[in-house]
Amino acid sequence: MSNTAENLYDNARRFADPATGKLELAAVLEGLLQEGLIEESNSQLLLSLSQPNNGAKELGPLERIANSGWTLPGDENTKIDLEFLSKWLAEKVGLEWLRIDPLKVDVPVVTAVTSSAYATRFNVICVDVTPDYVVFGTAEPFYNEWQAELQRVLRKDIRLVICNPDDIRRYLAEFYSLSKSVLGAKQDHTASSSAVQNLEQLMELGRGGKLDANDSHVVSIVDWLLQYAYEQRASDIHLEPRRDDGGVRFRIDGVMQQVYDMPAAVMQAVTSRLKILGRMDVAEKRRPQDGRLKTRNAEGKEVELRISTMPTAFGEKMVMRIFNPDVLVKNQTQLGFDDREAGIWNDMIKQPNGILLVTGPTGSGKTTTLYSSLKLLATPEVNLCTIEDPIELIVPEFNQMQVQHNIELDFASGVRTLLRQDPDIIMVGEIRDLETAQMAVQAALTGHLVISTLHTNDAPAAITRMLELGVPYYLIRSTFIGVIAQRLIRTFCPHCVEPADTDVEQWNTLMSPWKAEAPKTLYKPVGCLECRNSGYLGRAGIYELLQLTPGVKEMILPDVHLEELRKQAFKDGMRPLRVSGLAKVAQGKTSYEEILKVTPAPLIG
Repeated sequence: MSNTAENLYDNARRFADPATGKLELAAVLEGLLQEGLIEESNSQLLLSLSQPNNGAKELGPLERIANSGWTLPGDENTKIDLEFLSKWLAEKVGLEWLRIDPLKVDVPVVTAVTSSAYATRFNVICVDVTPDYVVFGTAEPFYNEWQAELQRVLRKDIRLVICNPDDIRRYLAEFYSLSKSVLGAKQDHTASSSAVQNLEQLMELGRGGKLDANDSHVVSIVDWLLQYAYEQRASDIHLEPRRDDGGVRFRIDGVMQQVYDMPAAVMQAVTSRLKILGRMDVAEKRRPQDGRLKTRNAEGKEVELRISTMPTAFGEKMVMRIFNPDVLVKNQTQLGFDDREAGIWNDMIKQPNGILLVTGPTGSGKTTTLYSSLKLLATPEVNLCTIEDPIELIVPEFNQMQVQHNIELDFASGVRTLLRQDPDIIMVGEIRDLETAQMAVQAALTGHLVISTLHTNDAPAAITRMLELGVPYYLIRSTFIGVIAQRLIRTFCPHCVEPADTDVEQWNTLMSPWKAEAPKTLYKPVGCLECRNSGYLGRAGIYELLQLTPGVKEMILPDVHLEELRKQAFKDGMRPLRVSGLAKVAQGKTSYEEILKVTPAPLIG
């Protein structure tokens, strides 16, 4: 600790009882009062109120002040809550303030430092372990009778950081509960390690005990895993088996984050538990399987998960795609459409018949766009039917059918069936082959609106892809309404974004072909606790909308060149993905680097 920090620490001792080292309410209130952070009348009132003794644990001074619901004098928008108070205390003491980020805590390592009972007794939590020192979070920096004893046992220095008391209490319970469940599952089934299926142990299959998927420890781990993923805004959960340990990773805002490592036997049991919940064949581990699971999050909203397993060298890898329950109520502004794009897309989806295609790679938000748009169209006067592989979200307003290859129910036969169901709108999960494309064209020719997806890099490529599948050019001319290509970009974290130096020259180079004015202010990602120092929080869509204008239709020929088709589309008003993204840069929503990373360069010839 530096001399300045030592002086701050010594000066702040006035907030604590000299005998016990615990913070005193009167001293903390006096410190806040001296800085004009609270009003004297409130301070006197709180001091006059004795703390109720109803068997509950006694609250500390910070918690009692936070529970009073005060705001800063003259600033009703700033609450004097636990976060405010713990930051204030950290500044007074000269210690770092830390918000505990569970994704950055190595839970097995930190929970091995002390027992749960010891950590709970002193209300401290280990948050990091290095070769030379151990970092503990506390809300009582002067209550340090435990430090000397623990330092002798660990033979390492102990460093303190100030944390929110609520966070300490919550993560003490979560971390030790999880570690206890993993350790209990491992100890109860030590023999199961020999039964893990991997390429090095194929001859051992069927030997040794197996960890029961319904074991209480395994149930606790699965419950924690799902709730944790919902809290962290994960879009996917990856369970990845390895030789000795299995890794758990979340995809958050499109970026993979390491979460936890658990023993291989426990990983196998967790995978089996999830397969049972997803109504999958637990005994079959050699073939890929798909399933689905519906749960509730902390707010009581139903959350659907699509489960996919894949056999790997060390067992079954499982990926769970999480479908946000709020997806269906997103409006076009929330999806990322600007006014111009929303107007064009609304005109397209309100056509009585024809084909609309949504294109983009896996994970680009096609499902969200499709379901949100279909939700707008699914009125009581309309019969909306879908054929999907698999059904992504169960929607009461749709009539949904799932592809089942084992009984020869594919997309083409599904569309053929739907045409006999008196539909107004048909959604085909994906056009993969000529037969499906022909059925979609047939449905459009007979007066239905058909919406489907295709995997292409941009909107014009969808036209050439249909020609490659074998659809005659004249049928594309007569049935296609338009194509929308999309990507997802990370958006700035509103808590830490800052203005950047406006690079007008770079802007003009990129945007001059599109006659776009340079913005007055550009912004840059900074990084803070809210966004885990990434500078980005949340995602939005960027779009490329191709309308089949007369000029574009004339270009659709058997020997059409994709570049010529693009040029005509640009001439008729199509704005490329990168330009759509750069418009988001101009609006202060994202950065140059993010757009250049996710979009192809617009080829304008």
